Amino acid sequence: MVRLWRKQMWMTKRAYEAVVFQTPRFGETKGYRQVCRMTVTAAGHDEVLAVLYRMFNVADLMPKNCQARFMRTGDVVLIDEGRKGQTYYRLCPDGWKQVERQLIC
Repeated sequence: MVRLWRKQMWMTKRAYEAVVFQTPRFGETKGYRQVCRMTVTAAGHDEVLAVLYRMFNVADLMPKNCQARFMRTGDVVLIDEGRKGQTYYRLCPDGWKQVERQLIC
């Protein structure tokens, strides 16, 4: 029972600020633009990325106020944790990979 309580304590959900960047046309490597900014409640970065991927690949779940297309290979997500810093992830054929900010600009 103590282990279960500790696991729940570690798996507490937090609010993360997430920004999705996409290029105007699929396949381009330069010219990323911010297409959507939102707050996602999740237990960690992996869960944030899973929620965003599902949200942007199901037409009924896609936010109405975003000018985004379906999420594809090469798209970038910024996860901002406030004082803890910012982390950039790029969608690659074998999953999400952490990238440097210079690749986005």
